[in-house]
Amino acid sequence: MMISINGSLINEQQAVVSVYDHGFLYGVGLFETFRTYGGKAFLLSEHVDRLTESCRELGIVYEPNLERIERLVTELLQANQLEDAYFRLSVSAGEEALGLPTGDYKQPTEIMYIKSLPIRDEKTYEQGKALQLLKLPRNTPEGLYRFKSFHYMNNILAKRELQQYSWAAGAEGLMMTEEGYLAEGIVSNIFFIKAGTCYTPSLDTGILPGITRAHVLKLAQQQLIAAQDGLYRWEDLVEADEVFLVNSIQDIVPVTTLYTPSGQACSVGTGQVGPITCQLSQLYNEHLEPNRK
Repeated sequence: MMISINGSLINEQQAVVSVYDHGFLYGVGLFETFRTYGGKAFLLSEHVDRLTESCRELGIVYEPNLERIERLVTELLQANQLEDAYFRLSVSAGEEALGLPTGDYKQPTEIMYIKSLPIRDEKTYEQGKALQLLKLPRNTPEGLYRFKSFHYMNNILAKRELQQYSWAAGAEGLMMTEEGYLAEGIVSNIFFIKAGTCYTPSLDTGILPGITRAHVLKLAQQQLIAAQDGLYRWEDLVEADEVFLVNSIQDIVPVTTLYTPSGQACSVGTGQVGPITCQLSQLYNEHLEPNRK
């Protein structure tokens, strides 16, 4: 694959960064994942805004230009002969002396990765997938709210735990807070529907302020679906009429089965994809149409 480093396309096998890059030494780096539809990155401006603000808070001097990033997306698609793809835009702090700095990072490293999209399993969207409750709690965020940063050990350990549950093949793992509140999936934000209202965990739980999460909340508002965030527990999912997950690659994914760490299974609602999940998914797809033309 051809990827981009600081705006220059290079074969991935030849791409290197310094061993003194503080992204490597201390995990000081941020990234955004997104995908294209019809060759155009969806919600790219929102991803760029979040990246810009996060860099500012970490003292990484990086001001991304939306038009330049759009050109890079097009160039990488063409160079890799792909119509659409999965992208990761990473900004590492850059090379600095060994030790924690007191000033800003003025020469960060920008890397844009690309890979083929996973094959879409239509059965999952029609019948729903499983959600496995994990024992590992969600760690607390680095700051007041969670950055989409290079610190991914919590997610990696969660993924390793998920593999231990033989009954949960293909499931997403769900992490709770130390206090026992719903947090988020390993690679997703979570929503549930009860009595026509759409609920999602508050950012105060330390979850990532997901771009797709925010977009789905806007879609609910457009459809006059009552929506609120707050502190919820596992029992709220068990008693929910509908549950679904969201992320920037898979869009809206319905959940129809819940598993506890002991393997106890529970169907969500009727055990089928619910009407509000379908309504939001349809509206989400309608918003993609301009990209697909």
